[in-house]
Amino acid sequence: MRNYTNLAVQIPDIYLPNKNINYQKWAVIACDQFTSQPQYWREVETFVGDSPSTLKMILPEAYLGKPEEAQRAADAQSAMQNYLQQGVLELRQEVILVKRTIHGKSRHGILLALDLDQYDYAPGSQTLIRATESTIVERIPPRMRIRENALLELPHILVLIDDPLHTVLQPLVEQAEQFESVYDFELMQNSGHLNGYRVPDNLVVKSLIPALEKLAHPTGFQARYAVGDDKGVLLFAVGDGNHSLATAKACWEKIKPTASPDHPARYALVEIENVHDAALEFEPIHRVLFKPQLDLETALKRFSDVSFTLVACESRYQMIQSVKQYNTGNQQIIGVITASGYSLIKFTDPTANLPVGTLQAFLDRWLKDGTTGEIDYVHGEDAVCDLCSQTQNVGFYLPAMAKSDLFKTVILDDVLPRKTFSMGEAYEKRFYLESRRIQ
Repeated sequence: MRNYTNLAVQIPDIYLPNKNINYQKWAVIACDQFTSQPQYWREVETFVGDSPSTLKMILPEAYLGKPEEAQRAADAQSAMQNYLQQGVLELRQEVILVKRTIHGKSRHGILLALDLDQYDYAPGSQTLIRATESTIVERIPPRMRIRENALLELPHILVLIDDPLHTVLQPLVEQAEQFESVYDFELMQNSGHLNGYRVPDNLVVKSLIPALEKLAHPTGFQARYAVGDDKGVLLFAVGDGNHSLATAKACWEKIKPTASPDHPARYALVEIENVHDAALEFEPIHRVLFKPQLDLETALKRFSDVSFTLVACESRYQMIQSVKQYNTGNQQIIGVITASGYSLIKFTDPTANLPVGTLQAFLDRWLKDGTTGEIDYVHGEDAVCDLCSQTQNVGFYLPAMAKSDLFKTVILDDVLPRKTFSMGEAYEKRFYLESRRIQ
């Protein structure tokens, strides 16, 4: 392990499964995906069978609040210990360059551990590492119960850097075929291909770290974003896994008073990606309200403080195209899916900058009133339409935000509304593969 305190970075010790393990069965998608589609996780369980797998070291959030939650969490912690004792996992002291290929496009990332003492998800934070979206603190305790007693962490957290000149990762990507391959396999469930390459230590020292230091230099940062020295440098912005990183922070703060400064729980293993990677796409995160007790128009009149009109659509296609094309000026458009068909909410003169902010303010008031069931945040137009087109649920279809606006928006306007964007569709999310000791 090697620390770069000025960057909040640690070069981590990483565990990988040994070469006899079936990597396709080992790697599974992030636990916070397909939460309203338990069939996905049943298919994963069938495919994995008795093989060693990260599935057995995580708790898919589809099972949160279910009768089997406690047993699954305990089994996950036991599996970590067993895999370490049985030699399923092997220690690798290296930096791994990751290449994820899907639908002919490849995006790249680098695995590093980040210092949780230099991360703060609170609004107004000026730390090197920050949340991009509002953190729902109620979602942290269930995750803490799993992490607190875990020997290992498995990262699905994707953290972004704003590197338009591609100075950090691209020099490594251009040499990747010369590096030692540490894994190369097809992911399950048609989720693409994954490659991992060992980055030589001399390139870590002479290329990776200096490029990050240049991005983090205060003078360059202030010029890049046209801000004064009252704005702290934002080097790392959490793209995916915000609540997992917040959980790691909460666990560290709990033991910090009695722990040594170099305790492994002070750090969290993440994958760093460049927001300007051409293969990285920002997708909207849609909303589903389960079994609301009020019709939508009544709820809007009661709980929205923005003028609106409801307009019927002839088809799903018309709804989607309207949302994608017409969110400009002083009008915001959001799609609606119910068993009776497709429609649009047109908000006039909204006070929030993004349609998701206007919608979320309305939904929060409705949820607080208690006249609707739970809310879920889903990825992909098929998922939101399937959950709502033949049920009592109401779905809200949202437009995507421009990824080039992310850093400046967070720096100038603070965190975005929660669940504003997703880095790709659900099946494109990070798969668990590597792990790191946190005890």
